[in-house]
Amino acid sequence: MPAYDPNNIFARILRGEIPNRTVLETEHTLAFHDIMPKAPVHVLVIPKGAYVSYDDFAANAPDAEILDFTRAVARLTRELGVDLDNGQGYRAITNAGEHGVQEVPHFHLHILGGRNIGRMIDPA
Repeated sequence: MPAYDPNNIFARILRGEIPNRTVLETEHTLAFHDIMPKAPVHVLVIPKGAYVSYDDFAANAPDAEILDFTRAVARLTRELGVDLDNGQGYRAITNAGEHGVQEVPHFHLHILGGRNIGRMIDPA
């Protein structure tokens, strides 16, 4: 696993060095609007801890942080109106490493909704 870079953009956002449009903040989680949205709803959800990828987070985060993150995602989908009780659904995406085309080496989850997102990948 690559080492965590404490100067990545999300670490800098968490330290308050770079502004963001916060949607939700909890003890262990920050969610904010993506600066280049790909859908009417496009929010990034990040843990406040230093994790490179989802597998790093799942293996190494304390239970309280995992629970907080998971519950924050559920709350966000409801508040954004994309959950299945109030909306028509959403896509949750996380990228890891070179083959996953991860751009920021801090675990983050994209929540996209507000329209049909289309196929996940083009069939090859």
